[in-house]
Amino acid sequence: MSRPVKRSLTLGGHRTSVSLEDEFWQAFREIAVREGKGLNELASTIDAARAPETGLATALRLFVLADLRRRVRMTD
Repeated sequence: MSRPVKRSLTLGGHRTSVSLEDEFWQAFREIAVREGKGLNELASTIDAARAPETGLATALRLFVLADLRRRVRMTD
């Protein structure tokens, strides 16, 4: 696993940054492409749904993990 890298996003018209490992960032990008959404759009959706005590980077990682788990279950 790589070290987290700071990435910029725009959520609700405001710039923010999130630190994610390359592997999670790449998986997040792949999900956005598969869903036909832009990175900022998908991140905004995740941001709006996360609990206040959950950081954005954690919410993105959990979203990627949940997507992977859904796809694994579909192949079982």
